[in-house]
Amino acid sequence: MQTRSERPHSYDPADFEIPTGREVNWKHAPVARLAPLFEDVAADDRPGDPAVEYAVTAPEAVVVGSLRAGEAPRGDVFEPEDRVAAIAWRRTDEALHVRIPRDVELEAPVVVEMSGRGADRRANAHIVIEAETHARGTVLLRHAGSAQFDENVEVIARDGSHLEVVSVQQWEDDAVHAASHQARVDRDATLRHIVVSFGGGVVRVNPSVELAGTGSRGELYGLSYADAGQHLESQVYLFHKGAETSGDVLYKGALQGESARSVWIGDVLIGPDAVGTDSYEANRNLVLTDGARADSIPNLEIETGDIRGAGHASATGRFDDEQLFYLQARGIPEDEARRLVVLGFLAEIVQKIGIDDLEAELFDLIEAELAQEVSR
Repeated sequence: MQTRSERPHSYDPADFEIPTGREVNWKHAPVARLAPLFEDVAADDRPGDPAVEYAVTAPEAVVVGSLRAGEAPRGDVFEPEDRVAAIAWRRTDEALHVRIPRDVELEAPVVVEMSGRGADRRANAHIVIEAETHARGTVLLRHAGSAQFDENVEVIARDGSHLEVVSVQQWEDDAVHAASHQARVDRDATLRHIVVSFGGGVVRVNPSVELAGTGSRGELYGLSYADAGQHLESQVYLFHKGAETSGDVLYKGALQGESARSVWIGDVLIGPDAVGTDSYEANRNLVLTDGARADSIPNLEIETGDIRGAGHASATGRFDDEQLFYLQARGIPEDEARRLVVLGFLAEIVQKIGIDDLEAELFDLIEAELAQEVSR
């Protein structure tokens, strides 16, 4: 089934076949490496030793709690569209709930740190992030260590709110992580959603955002840097449901090393009632070495002709020889010229995050990746 909006949804894992790699939503994924996540099993938690350990740091105004299945707002937005998400839903007894109360404006981000305790250990998670009416704030999800991790993230941006959700994947090389992010953006609200993937053996983060309210806005950005043997994937879905909505999707990636792989699939649907929509999606990839591969598939579906504009773009290529020649002609050594080109290419996404410490950290990570490439 090619159309993203027509895919089946269910809370029961049994309603989804175990992926074989032939399905439209799995055909670019390494299903053999993801196989542990297709098993409907509980987390490998031990007394005093959870498979994934959580630490939440939040400003005083933020309400942090838990939600069982059937306890609102858990499930108000989220409905699994694949087997992994359905397993995470069923196997997570209590979802973490982060709520920014009405009219509150946070001066510091909420930080949720998740640390895996071993590549052979299974963990499941469901997180609900809610910004109430006219609230403003940022929630940062950080993943580190190693695990086999099924994760659902449910995001609700209520009327007039401005919410930023940043998900950073810095796993060890043996980690396997599949995450489904689903969000609803209500009237005159804005959601900025950013995915940053550097670490992990296989990392698959799929955001789905519904611009439900009139005047709502969605900004979906992504940054990835794939090394040898890594598979970094994002399938992005932006649904313009309400009138006068606007969307901006931009994902950028760099790849280096034998069998480094990135996959980006972008689906934008402009519904029949989404008059006055303005939407654009783009994906750009920079391949730094032989043996690396980037798959980029943008899709745009429009069900009304009364829109302001809509478009999509995709580009994958190597270094621009003219850029390198320009820099070298001004006395800059080749290695330094390559470094400047890559930093300039990726900086556009880093600078959208708005968290100074994290931006500095990501620039350092990019520098470290480049140093590895130069040393080869």
